[in-house]
Amino acid sequence: MRSSGRNSRGSSGSSGSSGNRNPRGAGSGRDDKQKRTGRPRPEERRHDAGGGQGGGKPGAGKKGGPPAQGRGRGRGSTPARPREYEAQIEERNRARHDKPQVKLPKTFGEQEGERLQKVLARAGMGSRRACEELIDRRRVEVNGQVVTEQGLRVDPEKDEIRVDGLTVATQSYLFFALNKPAGVVSTMEDPDGRQCLGDYVTNRETRLFHVGRLDTETEGLILLTNHGELAHRLTHPRYGVQKTYLAAIQGPIPRDLGKQLKNGIPLEDGYAKADHFKVVENTGKNYLVEVTLHEGRKHIVRRMLSEAGFPVDRLVRTSFGPIPLGDQKSGWLRRLTNTEVGMLMREVDL
Repeated sequence: MRSSGRNSRGSSGSSGSSGNRNPRGAGSGRDDKQKRTGRPRPEERRHDAGGGQGGGKPGAGKKGGPPAQGRGRGRGSTPARPREYEAQIEERNRARHDKPQVKLPKTFGEQEGERLQKVLARAGMGSRRACEELIDRRRVEVNGQVVTEQGLRVDPEKDEIRVDGLTVATQSYLFFALNKPAGVVSTMEDPDGRQCLGDYVTNRETRLFHVGRLDTETEGLILLTNHGELAHRLTHPRYGVQKTYLAAIQGPIPRDLGKQLKNGIPLEDGYAKADHFKVVENTGKNYLVEVTLHEGRKHIVRRMLSEAGFPVDRLVRTSFGPIPLGDQKSGWLRRLTNTEVGMLMREVDL
């Protein structure tokens, strides 16, 4: 009877151990964990089990812990990487992202430049369809070559584009014509608070500057732009851009007054010559004369006529190069057309 009891207890213990259903087996496993101290086994050092010291196979008793380790690398094995190896991977990733961007050939990347008809349309030459018709009619030149096909790509900042021989202002330049009233100072700002040109161009995105000057009491056409090179050439004596003025004087005047002005009037800073002179209107002693010259010295027209014996009562500039004042009202500002800009550029070889 005793032997059979021992056998029955042994068999029940062995079956409980194999099936993990015996509470003694579970208890003895916990006892084993508590008894085992010291350095963990090699397989335990490979993973962070998420807390706890030691304990059976790694993660065997912890939810979310790493899978059990086998001798080989199975699907469930995820060995931890050394910190040095992680640092090397991080360095390689940074180096990959820090590399300069490779410029691909046009075949694989975006094509350079913009389509010609798009550039012309943005410059104010009409709709894209209208600009395509200009190209079809061979009225457009790029760098001196007539464009015969659609789809040509250009660089607006480098390529010279002309329509009917006139340069097209394709960049972000602004060109304005102002009919300056009398009493307005020819500066963009005035420290004394007087009315100036800047009062007529407020709320503009780009800062403008005036091309040349007009006397405070002189009226008429003055150009404003942010195109520095064009402004410089328009006022430089080398290019001889003509300006035309209407002057109101008191007569009678001699018939040879025009000849005197063309031959040259001696002034304090040298001779001053007019290019053209004519009488526009005469009512009794009141004369309205037109004077054209290419010089830009201060008070030049007033000084010439005064030296000839005819002080000026009123002076109006009616044209600057190819740009006429026309019927533009006093104090009005208008934007130059693309054709007018092209004529100005051709005037100074731009």
